[in-house]
Amino acid sequence: MQIATWNVNSLSVRLPQVLAWLAANPVDALCLQELKLTDDKFPHEALTEAGYESAAFGQKTYNGVAILSRHPLRDVVRNIPAFGDEQARVIAATLDTPTGPLRLINGYFVNGQEPGSEKFAYKMRWLQALQDMVRAEMAAHPRLVVVGDFNVAPEDRDSYDPVGLRETIHHTTEERAHFQALLALGLTDAFRMFEQPEKSYSWWDYRMLGFQKNRGLRIDHILVSDALRSAVRACTIDRAPRKNPQPSDHAPVVVTLD
Repeated sequence: MQIATWNVNSLSVRLPQVLAWLAANPVDALCLQELKLTDDKFPHEALTEAGYESAAFGQKTYNGVAILSRHPLRDVVRNIPAFGDEQARVIAATLDTPTGPLRLINGYFVNGQEPGSEKFAYKMRWLQALQDMVRAEMAAHPRLVVVGDFNVAPEDRDSYDPVGLRETIHHTTEERAHFQALLALGLTDAFRMFEQPEKSYSWWDYRMLGFQKNRGLRIDHILVSDALRSAVRACTIDRAPRKNPQPSDHAPVVVTLD
């Protein structure tokens, strides 16, 4: 079984690329972030034709998340319970897979802009609320996977310039502490379960030849619960879509479960 996460940076622009990627990589589930469209514009029909059931939580112009699945979806939750938020950032659902139900949480984490800003304070509140949600979800669903664009580079090796960017957004001690707090709930960073090439990133700035020079960050993650850890066989970043004409600035991350 394979689960993927991909910030597509506008599904209306990138839908042909998503369909082409799914045709070449028929994963069991694909989680999308930054849909940048409202629910009435979501392309359910095109995805159904591609073999995927879908649940979406959209927002005009900004944000938006979705889960696409080859397996039935149920018990969909949109946004973080008890956290008042007008931004569409979280969607969760249970996938009824051949090996049993699997709970999937897909998040487009707050960027935060810069330390000390109001947006950074919002990010800290949001991350704390997410921890509370994940803790509750894991208690109800031991087979849990949390994926998304975390907007956090957890370690120095996840950044092309860890010294120059130290304590800037995505690299702050506070953000990294929240990432570690998620792991402390009983989650594992699937990518770091395996030997990986040095300078492995999932996002590259459009500017200054960021991709061509591999000036990137690893900010897209897949976390698996302890109940699933022994089933993880691989976790990779697929750089190929970043070479497309008019690509997203993010690449898909894929985990393989036995």
